[in-house]
Amino acid sequence: MKKQIKPLEACRLDLFTSEDELREKYSEPIALRVLRIREEYNWFLSNPDAKDRQFVENVTSRFGLNKTQAYSDLAIVKALLPHLSQASRDFHRYRYNEMILETFQMAKKRKDTKTMEKAASSYAKFNRVDLEDEQAVPYDLIVVQPFTATDDPSVLGIKPMPRLQKRIQQLLHKYRTENIDIDDIEFEEADLEEKSLFPEDGTAKEENIL
Repeated sequence: MKKQIKPLEACRLDLFTSEDELREKYSEPIALRVLRIREEYNWFLSNPDAKDRQFVENVTSRFGLNKTQAYSDLAIVKALLPHLSQASRDFHRYRYNEMILETFQMAKKRKDTKTMEKAASSYAKFNRVDLEDEQAVPYDLIVVQPFTATDDPSVLGIKPMPRLQKRIQQLLHKYRTENIDIDDIEFEEADLEEKSLFPEDGTAKEENIL
């Protein structure tokens, strides 16, 4: 089943993806929309001073859209522009591949095998097709390191103190004995004479305040 996705999200993910991959990944309407917006996006970059009206006129005449559809595309193009700096590398990669493939096809028509070889070599080097794909980390094969809680410092290379528990009990007894004169007292309410200081009528006696 083809992936169901909104046009804007599809453009953010695959604006410069090849046409074949787009058609495999998305439904026909979404793939065609991404291809159309790609051309509109490139036109927008080539005409940075163009007004919205000019964009709409270009789109309606070029793709046969109505104004509602044209303005909908314009909204997507503008939403993509803040990501220009992030997408610039992908954009130039797309354009480079486009030019190299065009050069290859022209050389092929002329039967210019030397230029064909250079174009193919440049394409392969740029797209790193000579390198093996990176292997995904097999997370399902990673064994979780077992941990066991312990109070034995020797696991860290520290020599344990002899008779530690006995020493702890001795210190507890010592400090409890030294502080036997501490008395516990009960909580007592403070007598603030609140009724005199804060009478219900809002007037406090001067002598109580002073």
